[in-house]
Amino acid sequence: MAKKTKKHGRGKGHGPRRKNYHTWEVDLWITDFNRTEIGIYKHARHRAKSRQFTKDMDIFAEVKYGGERTHFLGYRKALWKKEEGMSKRLVIKQFTTEMNWRATLDLLIGRSLQLSHGAGGFPVTAFSINISGHDQIIQVERSAYKWAGTPEKFSFFILKDDGKPYFYRLRRNWISIGDDYKLYDEHDRLVGKLNGRVLNLGGKWKVWIEPEHADPRLDVVLQLFCGMLKFNDDCRHHMEDLVDAMHDGKITPKLEHHEAELYLNPRRVR
Repeated sequence: MAKKTKKHGRGKGHGPRRKNYHTWEVDLWITDFNRTEIGIYKHARHRAKSRQFTKDMDIFAEVKYGGERTHFLGYRKALWKKEEGMSKRLVIKQFTTEMNWRATLDLLIGRSLQLSHGAGGFPVTAFSINISGHDQIIQVERSAYKWAGTPEKFSFFILKDDGKPYFYRLRRNWISIGDDYKLYDEHDRLVGKLNGRVLNLGGKWKVWIEPEHADPRLDVVLQLFCGMLKFNDDCRHHMEDLVDAMHDGKITPKLEHHEAELYLNPRRVR
């Protein structure tokens, strides 16, 4: 059995000490007014730069390494705010500072309904993450194994360059003022932390990862996860409403075209 690692020390500023940890931040903006999007023509230029930058894209966060902005997070505002029922989906995308697409997180309505139905109505959200240049579609799912009052958990795995799957789980802290999560590897060792900052009105996460687990794909997954936390409560409520409506026969389940494509067999005859 693998040995448990000791608790990590913390120095000034509530940061780790003793090791050269891999760190970065996700900073959510308070309002929609920001210099990245202000102006109709600037938004149009972003759309011309990348077809992934849709007409309803709203930039709401930035990623920083060493205090320097490197990426943006945006979500499809109309798809989340204006649609209803099974047509309402959360789609978050990550772009470089030059507005080139890097990754997308989708709330999978069909998969979430399946898991929530199997859990007797308990809301189990499931997300897929598509990263540019990475063949695997990474699945991030909330655990249905949760007693009342216990912290929520998510899990996922990443196929890395050596061909092996690396399994991770995220568990929210038992006691936290912000949305604080701990990251564990397949040996249940603590390998990272997502520290939420409550003093920032928009939302801010300071993330550190053990150097041996530092990987660009893991960074993207966790950065999109931090962005998802802005919508986490609403996603759960949305799935609760949908599974209740499905049980009561008030809705006829139907998947949106783009989501349906995510479930197709890649080996099917085309």
